[in-house]
Amino acid sequence: MSKRLKFFLSHLSISAIIALIVVGLVFFVWYPASLSKAVGVTDIFLMLLIIDVILGPVLGWIVYKEGKKTLKMDLSIIILLQLSALFYGIYSIGQGRPVWLAYNVDRFEVVRNNEIINDNIAKALSQYRKSSWFKPQFVGVAFAKDNSVRNDEMFQELFSGISIAQKPERYIPLIEVKTQIQQRSQDLKLLKQFNDPQAVQKILAKYPQANAFVPLKATAVDMTVLINKETSEVVKIVDLRPWK
Repeated sequence: MSKRLKFFLSHLSISAIIALIVVGLVFFVWYPASLSKAVGVTDIFLMLLIIDVILGPVLGWIVYKEGKKTLKMDLSIIILLQLSALFYGIYSIGQGRPVWLAYNVDRFEVVRNNEIINDNIAKALSQYRKSSWFKPQFVGVAFAKDNSVRNDEMFQELFSGISIAQKPERYIPLIEVKTQIQQRSQDLKLLKQFNDPQAVQKILAKYPQANAFVPLKATAVDMTVLINKETSEVVKIVDLRPWK
């Protein structure tokens, strides 16, 4: 086996191992369950990963020539560019990761790290002042007690798209909105109106403890949060449309 081929296979193997580690981080930690599809990161991330993993070794194969004086420098530049592109991609995806799944009025909302409004972060409960680098957490959202503030926030959401779910100072433990979740949760039968009935039946069969659902509003594709109505506990986020 030539040195050129050995280098190519080694470079490709190492790139593939790194890619698998990054896939695990993105799809099992930052964007678990159906959240990768919900926020529209899957296609972009996989495209970035494939280009980065394949392009580096291919460029290495092209420039590799035994006895070439600048070979080490050329290969070093290629590997440096490859790692830079990969780390920039990971950083960008990490900044856009879902960090909170906030229950607001009658639905959960996906709140991404770069969507959080920290203007009044000092007023937030201590557990909500920092975003986790692990799986997103479920929280409740408290309304303002002052009616004028409520009205201002309603118009702010209507005209500028800023939701109170993006404001950590409004976060409260999910248990505190238990009654609201129980009252506003919807019958599982409704899911068959918005999805293929067989697909709904197949998914629900996996979660017999679920007997109601709450919509999940996301940036790309809205999902469904299955819950147990008696306890208001979240069972699973599933890839079903909660409305038309």
